[in-house]
Amino acid sequence: MSRTSRPLTTTDWTAEARRIARGRRVGEVGSAPSRQGAGPAAPLSESEIREAEAELGIAFPDEYRAYLRRQDAGSAVNRLCRSTEGWGWHGDSDTNYDLLTTAFPHPDSYRAHEDELNGREPLTQDFPDHEAYQAAFEQWDAEYEVFQERRTAGAVFIQDNGCGFSTLLVVTGPHRGSLWFDGRATCDRILPLDLGGQPVSFTDWLARRSMDLLGW
Repeated sequence: MSRTSRPLTTTDWTAEARRIARGRRVGEVGSAPSRQGAGPAAPLSESEIREAEAELGIAFPDEYRAYLRRQDAGSAVNRLCRSTEGWGWHGDSDTNYDLLTTAFPHPDSYRAHEDELNGREPLTQDFPDHEAYQAAFEQWDAEYEVFQERRTAGAVFIQDNGCGFSTLLVVTGPHRGSLWFDGRATCDRILPLDLGGQPVSFTDWLARRSMDLLGW
């Protein structure tokens, strides 16, 4: 099937991309946590953790819950706190809160779809004029944006590793509690962190660098 003869989609991907993007928080949580202020963060109480879980619609992995209870939830780990927008992670504008309750997808589950999506990127020579090409490209680009956003569904961007890299903590689905490395800035891959051939626990990860737990 050629690019121009494929079935037409009825999805308005531009509208869907705008809807999905609203799940990110760029303002309040990233700038002014109301409970802890600018100083060191105190451990959270059990009632606060339960309140956050109820509001976000998720259950934190056990080791992460224990971490929130026993020590500063700031430092290199994005701090869970309450702001005027509700509970969220201070300094994080990448987690999609609307997708937190959706199971995190293993990369193997979408690899074929990603190849298919890449394979039908619109090319100028397949369209009669620039306007038709531009309209097709905008829809494809929006669909690709939605696809990229869904790749981190059910996960929290728990640490910024610099240069566009981040560490993800999975909070929903069969991979709940595992940690992954968002390396899309260079290799367009999301990779599992590994310690001796086993998934890395949150506690083990705290004592190490994400870069040292990659098999690339």
